[in-house]
Amino acid sequence: MSESLPLLHHVVFAVARERLDTAADYLSALGFQFQAFDHEDLHLAIRLDWDRGFELISPLADAPTEAGTAADFLARNGDGLFSVVVRTVDCDAAEHIAGRHGVNADFRQHVQGDGFEVTEVKLEPLCGIPLTLLKTNLP
Repeated sequence: MSESLPLLHHVVFAVARERLDTAADYLSALGFQFQAFDHEDLHLAIRLDWDRGFELISPLADAPTEAGTAADFLARNGDGLFSVVVRTVDCDAAEHIAGRHGVNADFRQHVQGDGFEVTEVKLEPLCGIPLTLLKTNLP
């Protein structure tokens, strides 16, 4: 398979804070192995199983509520699929393609340190398809 093709990396579910532990316990019983941490910059409680492609997010008390955030998603939809993360070699090119289809980014972040680099661009859903573009040097 060509390296330029996007690959499914993981799925992200937004879950209300009061149900986050219940959801993580359920999935752990099924065999997922979550790392639990709070991402202070994003104001999110996160349960992440990077190896098995599953992430749970929940807004912390001081989380932003604007469009594209987990808090906004939960207020509008309740618990559910927040985004499907696809790994790509070029987030800018993929975002440009999305733009040609009328899709805009509603969140982006770039993090690097200790030899790793991660860029994420969350796109507004089109036809019910919530995508996040991911470029990283992590395996």
